[in-house]
Amino acid sequence: MRDAPNDQGAGPAGPAGLTGQTGLTGFHRYTWWSLIGTTEFFLVFFVGEWVLDPDVAAWARIPGAVGLAATAVASAVLLSRRVAIAPAGAPDSVRERPPVAWLTAGSAGAALLGGVALAVRNYELWSYAPATMVTVAATFLSPRRRRELIAGAVAVAAVLGGAVALACGDGPVQAAAFPAVMVASVAWITLGMLWGWDVAGRLNRARGLAAELAVKDERLRFAADLHDIQGHHLQVIALKGELAARLVEADPARAAAEMKDVQRLATDALTDTRAVVQGYRRTSLDAEITNAARVLAAADIDARLHIEPADAEAGFDADSLPPAGRHLLGLVMREATTNVLRHSQARRAEVDYRLTNGFARLRVSNDGAAGPPRSGMDTGTGLRTLAERLEAAGGELTWEHKEDSFMVAASLPVEAGAHVDSEGAAG
Repeated sequence: MRDAPNDQGAGPAGPAGLTGQTGLTGFHRYTWWSLIGTTEFFLVFFVGEWVLDPDVAAWARIPGAVGLAATAVASAVLLSRRVAIAPAGAPDSVRERPPVAWLTAGSAGAALLGGVALAVRNYELWSYAPATMVTVAATFLSPRRRRELIAGAVAVAAVLGGAVALACGDGPVQAAAFPAVMVASVAWITLGMLWGWDVAGRLNRARGLAAELAVKDERLRFAADLHDIQGHHLQVIALKGELAARLVEADPARAAAEMKDVQRLATDALTDTRAVVQGYRRTSLDAEITNAARVLAAADIDARLHIEPADAEAGFDADSLPPAGRHLLGLVMREATTNVLRHSQARRAEVDYRLTNGFARLRVSNDGAAGPPRSGMDTGTGLRTLAERLEAAGGELTWEHKEDSFMVAASLPVEAGAHVDSEGAAG
């Protein structure tokens, strides 16, 4: 037996299509809690302690509390919205602008809180709330504008803190340096955590584009092969047909010989075309199981494989099931994997394949089915079509949907697999 677990948990679809089946659910959750948790913790821990300090004048504590509440709520809403949208650097057409109302409310609260703290000459604390809102606003900007905003905020914080300290007769160096460092530190921490999420989003989109390009490249390869084969044969057939038409009255025997060549060329063209199509669509069970494990892992689904390709009692081993039978079960494996990816929000999937009592048995199940798969059920290599083909080969294909689980089970007699029509299996 071989177990191949994938320990990357998965979850429901998330914002902007970036989570769920794309495998970013856990990272989205981590980024959300890290960004908002860190921001809110330091706001409440540092600024909240100062607001509650009885030594601070009441005229400063009351507006400070109002500013703190506005800053905390607005920053949480804005950061939550930012994590849910396209990352910085994405095209403007797919990026969302920050909610102006929340940005205005948070900025006003931060300005009120910072102004009150600066008025009582708290040169260390006053810049934290403004630094938080400047950083939150910067998360919605492109990298270049983000750097410009942060640099400007650092300069303003240094000048403002130093000017107030100088006017009040306090030391201007520390009063200028500390707010500048505060703004830069808050930006570094917050944008650093967000940077990881942005990179993950871009890599996820790049992975999707790479898959699309691979499909297009394969289609182009197939089209080129088909063109090379049919183009040559059809050109020769056209020339010989034209020659036979000219010879039909002058030299009937020669015309008949040319038409026999045309018939032979047509047969060769048909044979070569079938070979290309079968080579393009030929599916192997082993390859499809391996591919399913890789694809499900890429979709952040915990894939468990249980493989026992031998039946010692019946004398069957991995090579006992003929290629045509492995191809037919490979189509079942491919269709079941497609259903997991397209029609479920699975966290776990299980693939069980074994030879037992003279039968090759394949079972694929997942725990995230919203309902039985609809597309592909009646045409192509859908489940109903595959069920008919397995039945014709002496096997059976069933599927069962219970609550949020879906299971596909196929069985095929090992000896009967040798009689599966190879052309039909490829079609």
